[in-house]
Amino acid sequence: MKLYIMNRPRKGKSFDKKSNHSKGKGHSQKFDNRFKKKKGDPLPSFSEEVRLNKFLSNAGICSRREADVLIKTGVVEVNGKIITEMGFKVKPGDEVRYDGALIQSEKKQYVLLNKPRNFITTMDDPQGRKTVMSLVKNACKERIYPVGRLDRNTTGVLLFTNDGDLAKRLTHPRYEVRKIYHAELNKPIGQEHIEAILSGVELDDGSFVKADSAEIVKDSRNREVGLELHSGKNRVVRRIFESLGFEVSKLDRVEFGGLTKKDVPRGTWRHLTKQEVDFLKMK
Repeated sequence: MKLYIMNRPRKGKSFDKKSNHSKGKGHSQKFDNRFKKKKGDPLPSFSEEVRLNKFLSNAGICSRREADVLIKTGVVEVNGKIITEMGFKVKPGDEVRYDGALIQSEKKQYVLLNKPRNFITTMDDPQGRKTVMSLVKNACKERIYPVGRLDRNTTGVLLFTNDGDLAKRLTHPRYEVRKIYHAELNKPIGQEHIEAILSGVELDDGSFVKADSAEIVKDSRNREVGLELHSGKNRVVRRIFESLGFEVSKLDRVEFGGLTKKDVPRGTWRHLTKQEVDFLKMK
């Protein structure tokens, strides 16, 4: 085990067990406030137009790069007119045809699940174990996919969508999407360990990772920790604590990219609002 204590930890958020987790306040309240319109401050507007190459890609015809080639060769029509212009935008209601055939763009769906334990995050499982797909099978007729992964025994916020572009943004390290976890450990943890988590620890594969914020949950006998981080490494929270000699007995993802599980009982789902989707696309 290697600890890296490089500087004083910056002040983290308060992870009060009663207010933040039991009553749905704290981070959930901050999320709700983010969507409230301030007096005199208009909400941003979003165009429903989409580039033609993206439209073809979303419809499953080909990749965006391949769509550019199709457009250049003059086999794509919009409202009866051949389009060869790069960057041409399609509006809602436009009729798009490829090689004479009408293209129907699949409706984008965005579903948030409060994942329970003992479900694996995969489309199917050869071993016959329960998967998260069984929990959202009635959410929509379109085929949706989980964004990122939660391991079998981790609970909490899990997003599903058929919007490939958004899924890539939310999982790509460059965009540093925020995640907040509540971890319960097998033994009490000390402040020196919190300092190490904030300064950085070395994982089992030699990589280096640190949390943006971490704090012991009040009234938890020093066995529960709330932490915020942007890393998308596999099992990163469990591996952080394992590097310090702890085992995580329970792990719950409280927030993902500003989305919380507030008012979503364990094992159930809801559709995102248009406003939530718009804000995710701004990240």
